[in-house]
Amino acid sequence: MAERPPSAAVLILHGGYETGLAAPAPGALNLPGLRMLPVSRAVSHAVRGDSGVRVQRVRYTHRGWNGARKDPLHDTVRVLDDLRREAGDIPVVLLGHSMGARAALHAAGHPLVRSVVGLAPWCPPGDPVTQLAGRDVVLLHSTRDRVTSPLASQSLTARARRAGARTCLVTIPGSDHAMIRRAPAWHHLAGLLVTGLLGLAPVPGRVEAALGLPPGAAASEGTLSLDRLDVGTEMRGGARRQTMRRRTPDRR
Repeated sequence: MAERPPSAAVLILHGGYETGLAAPAPGALNLPGLRMLPVSRAVSHAVRGDSGVRVQRVRYTHRGWNGARKDPLHDTVRVLDDLRREAGDIPVVLLGHSMGARAALHAAGHPLVRSVVGLAPWCPPGDPVTQLAGRDVVLLHSTRDRVTSPLASQSLTARARRAGARTCLVTIPGSDHAMIRRAPAWHHLAGLLVTGLLGLAPVPGRVEAALGLPPGAAASEGTLSLDRLDVGTEMRGGARRQTMRRRTPDRR
């Protein structure tokens, strides 16, 4: 029996590298892909009550962003176009980490995209924001990230708000770029945000309030700390110390 078209979708975009024309490593050798597996499982668990929601990974042709080529962006748009041909104009949430979050932000102008959730996003200062108008954009960033900049994420939310997006930044104190420290918080909040942005459950109250800020609101007004969100003690506490793999400088 053929699979029924989905009524909504969540596209998962893992991280990558600043440059790299080779194909991503296969299977367990693809470390950026592995980092998103527990996030994907958490999201699948969160939407399990609605069988019409598809959780799907975007597969990259190349491992890097590659400057003006923006390779992961084109991979994402192809998946969105295929999904539209299959299911029509369904709501889609893009959920990306690092380079994948950058691709998600760039692809947000696609007609299917309603929301973007960016985990430790890579947000260079000159990246466009006009495509985010009318979208919900929630970025999560560790205050100790040494690979991508939480300040750049904060700046992007302010610029996007002025361009007509509903935006919010949630900082995660004591974590890291790879989402290893305080991993349960990343996973659980991703699930909460995706279900909330799809309208399957409430968005955490303070996040919803920040999304409703006026276009001229200061960047700091739309910045929240995880430890002050009304999301339960299982997320606010439980910071875990784990060994983090050393990362190469151009990995995103």
